[in-house]
Amino acid sequence: MSHSAYPAPPDTPDVRVRVDVSYLPTHSGPERRLFAYVIRIENHSGETWQLLSRHWDILDAGGRETVVDGEGVVGEQPVIPPGGAYVYDSFVTVQDTPGRMSGHYVMQDAWGKQAQVPIPPFVLEVPGERMLN
Repeated sequence: MSHSAYPAPPDTPDVRVRVDVSYLPTHSGPERRLFAYVIRIENHSGETWQLLSRHWDILDAGGRETVVDGEGVVGEQPVIPPGGAYVYDSFVTVQDTPGRMSGHYVMQDAWGKQAQVPIPPFVLEVPGERMLN
């Protein structure tokens, strides 16, 4: 029987992430498409969780992949109590649409236990744009 030196992955807390994305045509051009997104993080667990960091995987239609890792969100590491929510907005640019974003947050409870909370994948697309296959 072998023992791993790595701890087992922590249970994912009941923290839910919702994303609303919109295309900003006035700030976009042929080389760069700008999208704003609003994220709502809801704590449905019985514990208080703090958002420590974020990880994003961004892929555009041309196959360009960008990975973003950073502390907190919008300069904050919010603490979300049971039943609470945290909402923030940010933006992203991609060269070729449609693009796709997904990722996760690293959260920590009051006892220092960390867990990953998935950010559901969402599409960065220009409304009415024709999809070519």
